[in-house]
Amino acid sequence: MKTIAIGSDHAGFEYKQMLAEWLRGKGYAVRDFGTHSPASVDYPDFVHPLALAITGGELTRGILVCGSANGVCITANKHQGIRAALAWEPEVAALARQHNDANIICVPARFVSEEAARAIVSKFLNTDFEGGRHQKRVDKIVKW
Repeated sequence: MKTIAIGSDHAGFEYKQMLAEWLRGKGYAVRDFGTHSPASVDYPDFVHPLALAITGGELTRGILVCGSANGVCITANKHQGIRAALAWEPEVAALARQHNDANIICVPARFVSEEAARAIVSKFLNTDFEGGRHQKRVDKIVKW
């Protein structure tokens, strides 16, 4: 069973809970990095541990949710080896995987429906990196 990392701030808490339950129903194991309530929190407190679990090789893919997804995306991308992508529709998530080998998808809870969030995550988890000419570009991101 593949384990997926998931985390959020207070604005993304309800979607995080919904996505985690949905993923478990699809047969995934879910490691929840928090937050664990809708009380106001600082998203870096949850993003950094999730990103470190991926860069450390403990997990391979993650999902982050906050109101706009900007804060979690910016924070995750501070980590060498993280390629976090903000996706507001499934095709954006697919392209983030195909062309950028994204290892974290960031979902804007205030701007997408629950159905769209599930579709975004599904595309992210079920789309492979194309490699080829895209590998050279990803290598340039990593080596900068």
